[in-house]
Amino acid sequence: MNANSDVRLPAVSVIMPVLNEERHLRGAVEAILAQEYAGEMEVVIALGPSTDRTDEIAAQLVAETAADANKRVHTVPNPTGRTPAALNAAIKASRHPIVVRVDGHGMLSPNYIATAVRLLEETGAQNVGGIMHAEGENAWEQAVAAAMTSKIGVGNAAFHTGGEAAPAETVYLGVFRREALERQGGYNEEFIRAQDWELNFRIREAGGLIWFSPELRVSYRPRPSVRALAKQYKDYGRWRHVVARYHEGSINLRYLAPPTALLAIAAGLVVGALVTPWALLIPGGYLAAIVLGSVPAGRGLPLRARLQIPVALATMHMSWGWGFLTSPKSLARKVIASRRPAVLTSN
Repeated sequence: MNANSDVRLPAVSVIMPVLNEERHLRGAVEAILAQEYAGEMEVVIALGPSTDRTDEIAAQLVAETAADANKRVHTVPNPTGRTPAALNAAIKASRHPIVVRVDGHGMLSPNYIATAVRLLEETGAQNVGGIMHAEGENAWEQAVAAAMTSKIGVGNAAFHTGGEAAPAETVYLGVFRREALERQGGYNEEFIRAQDWELNFRIREAGGLIWFSPELRVSYRPRPSVRALAKQYKDYGRWRHVVARYHEGSINLRYLAPPTALLAIAAGLVVGALVTPWALLIPGGYLAAIVLGSVPAGRGLPLRARLQIPVALATMHMSWGWGFLTSPKSLARKVIASRRPAVLTSN
């Protein structure tokens, strides 16, 4: 299926949860409206309680598209500011059979929607997704982007580093058949993070296919500071441990590497200071590894960006590890109590 086909293309709803996205919101929405897709499209922005100009920019976008029946922007309120609640509100307010999830700092490639609709048809999948292509706009963001797209930074995660098209446990963002979302009751709002994984888990339990394809590409804007990156990755680690407790058997060595490294480095520093300096080889070895690993990751970048890659790597690893180790069991018990059984397709 393509934009030149005589077959009528399905209408598409693009849902976007936003909170304090004044820097990227207009560009993200304009990338959606500029899609090379001949079908009808709407954009539904779920507005959290932003403290910047996000609401004002969203109102401008609504006004600018009001006259175009085929590419119109709407907004819905999300008083909680939480991502899964925003997604559910946007799904409820949208109306088309294909639902595309986009974040307020994500930039769709020009043929993203057309390719995703084609892949849904070709594979029979309930959800398709592709590569989270991190791109920075300054030296620090370029360093984070390099770290986020390198194996030393994120392991072998296909949606970060690329890979072959294949069935997947989960995908970045996602393009869904509405029927799959509605059948499963949308996102579980107890999952403040990892809500994509949890929803895709239920879709797979119900017999649905989740499909990864490198043909799909979303440009992602990294966090603008060390502090913001540390919070992001601490939350990732915290919620990955919740997922591990929620679904036994979902953990693997890639997820255990950051907490193991954090514990080893902490032990090396303590033992090195109190017992023997030989123990300092552990943190020293880690430092050497990320410095060496940053060399291939930073190819083609300005010197200032290359010099910051080890800082980005260490921030990601240590924050993820700390979040994983300090994730409270009470949080896991809360989300386990909210567990929704997968809803099978009725015959």
